[in-house]
Amino acid sequence: MALLSFFRYPNLVKHLKELQKYLHEPPSTTDWEIVVTNGSQDGLCKAMEMLVDHGDYVLLEEPCYAGTLSILHPYKPKWLPLSGDKDGLIPSSLKQALDNYKGKDTGSPIEKGPKILYLNPNGANPTGTSISTPRRYEIYKLAQKYDLLILEDDPYYFLQFGEEKSPSFLSLDTDGRVLRFDSFSKILSSGLRLGFVTGPKELVERINLHMQVSVLHASTLSQVLVSQLFDRWKIDGFLSHSSKVSTFYEKQRDHMAAAAEKHLKGLVEWHMPSGGMFLWMKCLHVEDTKAMIMERALPKDIILLPGQAFMTDPNKASPFMRAAFSLATPEKMDIGFAKLAELIREEIQLQRK
Repeated sequence: MALLSFFRYPNLVKHLKELQKYLHEPPSTTDWEIVVTNGSQDGLCKAMEMLVDHGDYVLLEEPCYAGTLSILHPYKPKWLPLSGDKDGLIPSSLKQALDNYKGKDTGSPIEKGPKILYLNPNGANPTGTSISTPRRYEIYKLAQKYDLLILEDDPYYFLQFGEEKSPSFLSLDTDGRVLRFDSFSKILSSGLRLGFVTGPKELVERINLHMQVSVLHASTLSQVLVSQLFDRWKIDGFLSHSSKVSTFYEKQRDHMAAAAEKHLKGLVEWHMPSGGMFLWMKCLHVEDTKAMIMERALPKDIILLPGQAFMTDPNKASPFMRAAFSLATPEKMDIGFAKLAELIREEIQLQRK
């Protein structure tokens, strides 16, 4: 425990524990702990390295954050991609995967079943969806039934649009089976590279040991800066700031949706993002967006990501694409989507030749 304390700025840890208790009230009877990391992805990567063995089954909603897929690809996992809709991960898809994964009935002691479920529960990257509250309870019950550890990767928690936030999986965790990953990148500064992991003490301590032999600890300067912000703001001030940031992104979303409605109706379909900073679109008449985006969109200053980047099989054609509304002005969104509409029409003509 002394080592765990040595590699964290104590005043910041105190603030973060108070914040987690205020927001999530972790109900688990298991002792929980916090470790500060170099951004939430650093914590996620270390957790994956701790928990995933070569060839393991991995449960995640597809499409999935490309950074998570990059962490997992070297382990050559057996993917169990799950389905979602505008209300997030569909619990029946999870149950079906757990009941029917290949190798379930081999009887081989070597064939291990799924042990982790990766979730991006709010304003997911790339879909912009959030898991509805009833589904969260269903998913947690399935995790209990099948003895899964939930990796709750939630960098967009503070960018949920609407007045009420959905309960976190940490707040539902009565068993000590949730590792939660939080980030300051979206609400303070991505350059701070500061995140934190909350979960069962035994697992968090091992992530900290990994840090000691890799990066030693998160930037002390960043830890002190954020700690002093909390000294000044307190929890109420921090939440007030986060609310203003969320309001900004919600307005950005509305501008992008208006531009899509104006220029892309009939060419693509989408749902309104419930959080985050992304609009996920499906081209109705283009089977694969990769060449269109990477070869023909970029030279015209249309910056999007093709759907393939978010799929477990990067070689499979995808009609999807992701746009970000974090930086572009409403004027640039309008111009960009007008260009995109023209490009899609050109692509449809190319496919017909």
